[in-house]
Amino acid sequence: MTKITFVTTNGERIETEAENGATVMETAIINAVPGIVAECGGACTCATCHVYVGDDWREAVGGPSMMEEDMLDFAFDVKDSSRLSCQIKVRDELDGLVLHVPSRQG
Repeated sequence: MTKITFVTTNGERIETEAENGATVMETAIINAVPGIVAECGGACTCATCHVYVGDDWREAVGGPSMMEEDMLDFAFDVKDSSRLSCQIKVRDELDGLVLHVPSRQG
C-alpha cells in the first residue's frame, strides 16, 4: 500500500493507505478527508477535488493534462502546484506523498 498524507487548512494531517491503481481522490473519499468534495466522482468535470502538491513531489506526481488544466480554471486559488486529485493515479513512486487541501473548493 502507498502512504499518502493530506494536510487540511487547519494543519491536521490525515495519513492514509492507498491502493495502487486507485486515484488520490478515491483515497481521500474513502478516508473522509475534509475539503475533498469530488462532486463529479472522478470524471474531471468539477474541480472539487483540488489539492496542492508539495514542491519535492511535483516531479514524481507529474503535471496536469490539457483537460485537467481547463478544469483547474474553475478551482479556487489555483497555484503552480495545483492538481485535481481525481487525475493522480496512486503508484509505488508516490509512497509518502503529502498533499495540502485548499481552504475551499471551486
